[in-house]
Formats: sequence, C-alpha cells, structure tokens
Amino acid sequence: MPLDPVRSASAPATAEQTSTVVIGSGLSGLAVASELSRRGIDAIVVESLECFDSGPLRTVMTDSVSLSERTELMRLLRGYATAHHIDVRQTTVAEQLCIIGHPQLIKTPVGRKKWAVQTADGVLLADHVVLTKFPQNELRRFLRSMDIAIGRDFKDTLRAIGLYLVGVGELLTPSTREIVRQAKLVSDAIVEQGPSALNRIAPPRAAISQL
Repeated sequence: MPLDPVRSASAPATAEQTSTVVIGSGLSGLAVASELSRRGIDAIVVESLECFDSGPLRTVMTDSVSLSERTELMRLLRGYATAHHIDVRQTTVAEQLCIIGHPQLIKTPVGRKKWAVQTADGVLLADHVVLTKFPQNELRRFLRSMDIAIGRDFKDTLRAIGLYLVGVGELLTPSTREIVRQAKLVSDAIVEQGPSALNRIAPPRAAISQL
C-alpha cells in the first residue's frame, strides 16, 4: 500500500533501506548505478513520474553516430546491471521525494537515513538520491521550501544535502561521454560523503516534492 502522508508517523512495514536511490532507469540512471556498483555502493533504480511542468524542451542529438553510441552504451549497461545483480525496478515509479522528519511523509528519524522516496509499493529510505529526470525549476522550488539558499553553485548546494543530478537541466541532451563523466563524478561524491549527508541541516518546514 502507498504510504499515507497524513497518518504516517514512522517508517511503515513496507519501507526498504539502501544507500542510494537513483530516479530514472534510462542511460543516465544505469550509468550511475553501474559506477556505484563498481565502488561497492548499493543502490535501487526506479522510474520517474513524468512531470507536466517540465520546463523548456531539450534538443536531442539525432545523428547516427550519437544514436549508435547511446544504443551500444545502453546495451553494455544493461548487461552489467544483469551480471552484477543491480536492483533496477523499471515498473516501480517514484511518486514523492522528501527529507525524513517532515510531517507530510515520515515524522521520526529512521536510523541514519535522510531521504524517503515514496512508490506505490512502499517507501525507499536512503542516504542519497540521484535525479536523472527532473526540471530544474521544480528543484529550485523544492530547495526554497527547505529554506536553502540557491546561489551560482546549484549542484554544490544539492550535493551538500545528498541530492545529485545527472543529465538534468541541460539544454542539449548530454553526449554519452558527458553522461559517463557525470556518473563518475556523482559516484565519487557519494563515496566521499558516505551516510553523513544532511547531518548539518535541521528539518525546516515542509520539504516534499511531487516527482
């Protein structure tokens, strides 16, 4: 059963814990999950709920070389995910994202986990969340709801709270090399930060985002 945002006061029986939840099971999501797997970091990959307010459309690369590279990389990543038993749930959709401690989702701390991702099957609790599909204007609104100042270093602000972007906010669809580069940088940051993300941030008012 989905988590009831009004009645829930602690983690429900259907809650699962993991180091990282990757939202988006496409090229960017699989690239991140594969990099995390190579570093011994467990992750759960789920799909994203398409947002109507998605902002400006990105220009998609359509030349044959780019499409061929992306197709080949997807083949390799899917093979790696299968061989290494990466938890990819393409039929599971992330519906809400919030910081644990806010009354809209989970009121009380759950171990050291800081993020809650609601799905139709229950809640995923994690130290880190990686977004590969989400409009930046919605992210900025989400940060403002937490009273977090947004400066020029937008991604650094997100990293400080254990939230990461891969391929999000780009005007052009990133090349395969750029996706791999971003995936490596994000996985490096997650390994470096460990489970301490958000420890410096006290729960402010409602910080919840519909995905």
